[in-house]
Amino acid sequence: MIEAIDMSPRFDGKTFVLPIRVYYEDTDAGGVVYYANYLKFAERARTEMLRLLGIENSILQDRHGLAFVVRHIEVEYLSPARLDDLVEVYLELIRVGGASLEGAQAIRKDGVDLIRMTIRLGCMKLGGGPGRLPDDIRKRLKAFEMDSENDNDNRDSNNE
Repeated sequence: MIEAIDMSPRFDGKTFVLPIRVYYEDTDAGGVVYYANYLKFAERARTEMLRLLGIENSILQDRHGLAFVVRHIEVEYLSPARLDDLVEVYLELIRVGGASLEGAQAIRKDGVDLIRMTIRLGCMKLGGGPGRLPDDIRKRLKAFEMDSENDNDNRDSNNE
């Protein structure tokens, strides 16, 4: 009998985790995940983290006239994911500012980092220009900010 795998997004402490199955559409002709698709996986994790916190992008746009935009991203490709792999996308909020977020993301298979990335998001007004995060949203995000040496030590131990 085949065991069901829990594909639900979740928080593990302050770290958000999104399981993703690699489909044919995610791979190149060799069955390896195409490099740009890792960015899509990371975007899905950021979106699902917000959703789990009760912050949907559509509501952020409709009610507040705001959207998150990627200002900077660095990606380190360590090892490929392949067709049918089950990977997990990890997201840790490093800094939550008034109009920006900084995070660390990793894509792992069986606990081993395949991809590591750092990202800086800006909060923008839909009409253009920077926008400030509403206080209630900022407080929800701030509650998951990595705020101690122990939090950072735990992240580093997974990367060795």
